[in-house]
Amino acid sequence: MKLLAALSWFWAVTAASAALQVVNLKCESTVDPLGVDAATPRLSWQVRDDDAAARGSRQTAWQVLVATSPAQLEAERGDLWDSGRVTSEETTWIAYAGRALTSSQRVFWKVRAWDAAGKPTPWSAPAQWTMGVLRSEDWRARWIEAAPSAEGALFRREFAVKPGLTRAVLHVTGLGQYEAFLNGAKVGADLLAPGWTDYRDTVLYNTHDVTAQLAAGANAIGLALGRGMYYVERKDNRFAKFTSNYGELRAIAQLRLEYADGTVEFVGTDDDWRTHPGPITWSSAYGGEDYDARRLPENWSRAGAKADGWSPVKRATAPLGALRGLSFANEPLRAQETRDPVSVRPLADGAVLFDFGQNTSFMPRLTVSGPAGVTVRLVPGEVVKADGSIERGTMGGAHRGSAWWQYTKATDGAETWFPQFYYVGSRYLRAELIPAASGGVAPKIDRLQMVIVRAAAAAAGEFATSNPLLNRIRGLVRWAQASNLVSILTDCPHREKLGWIEQFHLNGPAIRHEFDVTRTYAKAMRDMAEAQLPDGLVPNIAPEYVEFKGAFRNAAEWGAAFLLVPWQQRDFTGDDSLLRDNYPAMQRYFAFLESRAEHDILSDGLGDWYDYELNSGKRANLTPAPITATAFLFEDARSLARTAALLGQSDAAAHYAKRAEEIRRAYIAKFRRADGLYGTASQASLCIPLALGLVEERDRPAVLAALIQDVEAKGYATAGDIGFRYLLLALAQAGRDDVIYRLINQDEKPGYGYQLKLGATALTESWHASLGASHNHFMLGQITEWFYQRVAGIAPDPERPGFAHAIIRPQPVGDLTWAEATQRTLRGDFRVRWEREAIAAGPATSAGKFRLHVVVPANATATIHLPTREASAVRESGVPLAQAVGVKFVRTEGDRAVIEVVSGVYSFEAPW
Repeated sequence: MKLLAALSWFWAVTAASAALQVVNLKCESTVDPLGVDAATPRLSWQVRDDDAAARGSRQTAWQVLVATSPAQLEAERGDLWDSGRVTSEETTWIAYAGRALTSSQRVFWKVRAWDAAGKPTPWSAPAQWTMGVLRSEDWRARWIEAAPSAEGALFRREFAVKPGLTRAVLHVTGLGQYEAFLNGAKVGADLLAPGWTDYRDTVLYNTHDVTAQLAAGANAIGLALGRGMYYVERKDNRFAKFTSNYGELRAIAQLRLEYADGTVEFVGTDDDWRTHPGPITWSSAYGGEDYDARRLPENWSRAGAKADGWSPVKRATAPLGALRGLSFANEPLRAQETRDPVSVRPLADGAVLFDFGQNTSFMPRLTVSGPAGVTVRLVPGEVVKADGSIERGTMGGAHRGSAWWQYTKATDGAETWFPQFYYVGSRYLRAELIPAASGGVAPKIDRLQMVIVRAAAAAAGEFATSNPLLNRIRGLVRWAQASNLVSILTDCPHREKLGWIEQFHLNGPAIRHEFDVTRTYAKAMRDMAEAQLPDGLVPNIAPEYVEFKGAFRNAAEWGAAFLLVPWQQRDFTGDDSLLRDNYPAMQRYFAFLESRAEHDILSDGLGDWYDYELNSGKRANLTPAPITATAFLFEDARSLARTAALLGQSDAAAHYAKRAEEIRRAYIAKFRRADGLYGTASQASLCIPLALGLVEERDRPAVLAALIQDVEAKGYATAGDIGFRYLLLALAQAGRDDVIYRLINQDEKPGYGYQLKLGATALTESWHASLGASHNHFMLGQITEWFYQRVAGIAPDPERPGFAHAIIRPQPVGDLTWAEATQRTLRGDFRVRWEREAIAAGPATSAGKFRLHVVVPANATATIHLPTREASAVRESGVPLAQAVGVKFVRTEGDRAVIEVVSGVYSFEAPW
């Protein structure tokens, strides 16, 4: 309430700008989305003030118009919804409240706002969204499959389009994966569609506006299918993490044709479709893809193609999972960047090694010459041996087989090929050149490129400092984050490709600072909810494609994601729907954990996974599972208490708060030692209870001192997957960012710098970059959270979530002389840059001047904790704080001046 009162004072004294405008309209957090299947879509926008001198620009009211046509919208007639003037500062997650929408409907909308002076803005530029298929009976299509079944089957149908076509919309999916074609051209830019789900619960479909791909007269539609996660087998030394078989490959598609005279026609998958074996002779999410171009029927997805070899399709049984569209999916996978190799090395055995200089998730683009029938096999690798062969140790082990793409030419001319159904994370490609017959002419690679592939989540942040090593560490982590950002958050992009859910919460803030993963995390929650068992267990991976045993399926440190991810979503985006929608399921999971605990001590866990000690191999196992599992049992109870309070369930909130306190007491009784330390006194044993508030207050100084002593004495982190984030949090909470800085600002001992020194280009699974562990793993990437929230100092305020209010608290640590960051939010961009200037020629830590530049977007506010040794001498844009517009000095906290600001651009200078 004090904060709200202070902000009300700010708004009252700050003049509004005349330049306010409404921009960046989104539906379901997406610009102009296709396939929305939420009955009441949620709308968001930003208000922006292009006057750089403006402060306190804000929205006081809004109006949304939603119309059936651009003409209606242009005439300011919201024939679907006219909200009228709504008094509110809110710009995010506004629920559509108009007329009922129908399947495939395209709607148009725009927004205007009123500023602080009550003046309306101009209307925004128009935006639109397209609905998906809202009811099962609206599907004018049947599931089809090949008969007999065929690897990589093709499907096609010809159809006629009448003159006067105004719009064509395609709803389509194929299992395991598919690509759609119209008149010889691929539909859309999506790759590896549909997104991975548990196909027993959800099957995702995609929606495309294909009007431009059709013409009056004869047309043809085609579908190509691959296996993906739907069907995984082990075959001929091809790698597979597990095997699965959800059934025969199958597809469903519905093309809606709208004409100027108001008529509508449908072309759906039915008995009129034909099928043919395709050029893909084998595909797997793990083992690769084999493509024989000689098997591709000529012009197969064009009208007038030869009918030879095509047979009727078979009606397929619908999969168990419900068909769901964009509102249940994250961003599609798309090509992000194309790279040429940095070096090409002929090898003694006739193969050629291509080094692309970066370990990332990708698919190759190959141009090859040579006689028909020659083959190129492309074997990916993260690390290569001296002879140019692939080191399989980081990608699952040679004993489990290998993975590759294989292309066989159809003609004697040059051919270019891009795969359809397999991606991998690697840096190298070993090209094996195979003649059509023994002793024959080998193929020649004219060009080989790396096409970087990931989910098309927008970049959310930028970060840099005066320390090149920190900048490289940020890049190391970001590459691993990006490589594992597909239709789920995978652990690694090669040997497992599984959604291990502990990463969802432990790395949640870190990845949110770098990418807009709003939809990714909403899907992750649905995946976890669908994976939940009848007894309440939330398994360690979601979707649960493979059932592991024991703690590899039931670990409290992993399952905590189900309760903690929704709060992170709320903090960063303001969206509390994940809490509201999943609260009963969260309660069931907590009840399951309680049933497994003995006297409130829980042993179902994996401990501090991938912790490290010198000469320990992959894992040191320094912290027993009950220490970590019980800590998360406590955190789960505390989270449920907050959730119940948010939902207005006061009795439940009190119950869970009581349970949290009971678990805390049990934890202390069990793990507190006579010397006041906890557990084994490993870094994880100390930092987790310290950060979570499980340590007795009288013990905190000793626990903190022991933690610092261990970190400083070793010079590296022993804390692993579970403990490292809490190591950072515990030290930061104590104001000991200097310890963190020394820990990471070195390359002689295991850690980020050490990995870089060994040549890593993406974060590895183990602190010491073991060749038995993955070399593209974002598991230990929590340092990014510290970079943004501590070094640069930009963090969301849980009291006003979604960056309605931000906490700006920069940490001029170590020998840094400057740092800067940008955080893109639903409300706009926050920017921070600080610099410190030493007096005369003294070191950077000497007394001098500290300058802080802050940008707060319109309709947002911030609390700034400014480092200074003399609060009364702080200036903003050259004037004392008392004279600065939109600025209010609140108090002094230690060596910080606490200042509250409204939106605007600020430049502070303070004695340092």
